[in-house]
Amino acid sequence: MGETPAIPWSEVLELPVVKAAARVVERRWGMAIGFADASGALRPPRPRPGRSACADVQAREVGERACQEHARCALAELRGSGGTAARRTRCHASLRELAAPIALHGEVLGALLAGGAADAVSEAELGAIEALLEEVAGQVAAALGDRLPASRRATDLADAYVTRYSYDSIIGRSPAMQQLYALLDRVSHADSTVLIQGENGTGKELVARAVHYNSGRKHRRFVVQNCSAFNDNLLDSELFGHVRGAFTGAISDKQGLFEVADQGTFFLDEIGDMSPALQVKVLRVLQEGTFTRVGDTEPRKVDVRIIAATNRDLRGMVARGEFREDLYYRIHVINMVIPPLRERPGDVDLLADHFLAVHGRGRRPKRLSEACRARLRAYPWPGNVRELENEIERLLVLSGDDRVIEERLLSPRILSDPAPPREPEPDVEPGKLPDAVRALERKMIAAALARHDRNKTRAADDLGISRRNLIRLVQKYKL
Repeated sequence: MGETPAIPWSEVLELPVVKAAARVVERRWGMAIGFADASGALRPPRPRPGRSACADVQAREVGERACQEHARCALAELRGSGGTAARRTRCHASLRELAAPIALHGEVLGALLAGGAADAVSEAELGAIEALLEEVAGQVAAALGDRLPASRRATDLADAYVTRYSYDSIIGRSPAMQQLYALLDRVSHADSTVLIQGENGTGKELVARAVHYNSGRKHRRFVVQNCSAFNDNLLDSELFGHVRGAFTGAISDKQGLFEVADQGTFFLDEIGDMSPALQVKVLRVLQEGTFTRVGDTEPRKVDVRIIAATNRDLRGMVARGEFREDLYYRIHVINMVIPPLRERPGDVDLLADHFLAVHGRGRRPKRLSEACRARLRAYPWPGNVRELENEIERLLVLSGDDRVIEERLLSPRILSDPAPPREPEPDVEPGKLPDAVRALERKMIAAALARHDRNKTRAADDLGISRRNLIRLVQKYKL
């Protein structure tokens, strides 16, 4: 093997793939990302102040020295293990840390570190962070192989990673949500009109924001208007503006939201509630990019990407003559459907843990009992994610100083829902118990891998075990 090239760690930290991952880890879990270089030295030596628990620990000299020593130990352990999987540890301040090896030609050159996770971070979330670190570390290694920074391959990977992992406000790992993420990857960089459909509370605005902030218009304005919030006349003025004297009370010219959103994105929520007269004006903006203020005769031109959303059946409304067919097909260029929460019960635990962390910030960490989780998974959630968030916030308040939130604290509507069905008792056959346990374990792991297209992070979450433990069992059973 030739001599390993000197690694420009400062340039590695500036890779879009690394910066994107750092933003996600910092915003979602309050953790900091850094590196242990070939000598084990921590880079950067100190995170940005106030952005993570690691920054608070390293603000003191003794804390920084301890963190430097911990980074050297983490790198030594990764080199000793000889694998490619991330490892979990706890630092001197009892914060959870994860380390993934950056390996080139079988040699561990350094480690990608994520530190500062509190105990409120669930096992499922830690598994997601592990998968994230391992993928980023692999991409950094690929970039190093081409001698940073002049690596076209690294840039391509980085661009893909920025898009894929910057949907940090949208939470879900179910197959339906994975399909949604894949569609977001494809449509965000286009400039086509998008129609988002889904029930109330599913997060249509979050998806619209993800489209905008991953598009070429991300540095321009993202404007939101709920079309059911005003009557026809007021909505006309809000959308298109008016001139002085156009109606009683119009004492000056007013700019409409289409002008405000020029060069950016306009999110028209609940577009199915818009009157036919306004539908004609919106259609004109879509087709010609022009409109006229209320009371004016001079047309104005704008360049706006429209994202529309509705919880109504627009196709049925078109058939009944309640929605213009030409506008329907004009906004239906790209259709995104957000699945209701009842169709992705596997995401309930993930969302619940996220809301526990968000609304429990500044309090003692709490967790849901298994009976409470089972009830949440079985409930149909007519209010979807918004209803779940409100329920978790309520539970945090009612549980007081309790560390474990029990089933009895759930809202009456959830408790009155039929209890989750018990798993059927398996048929028992004669034989040795250890052999039966191994056979069942192997069967369950194989089934979970098949359900999740061999994605180990999601399969491990489904099985309720860590990703590292799943990898060990896959090797054990030669799966």
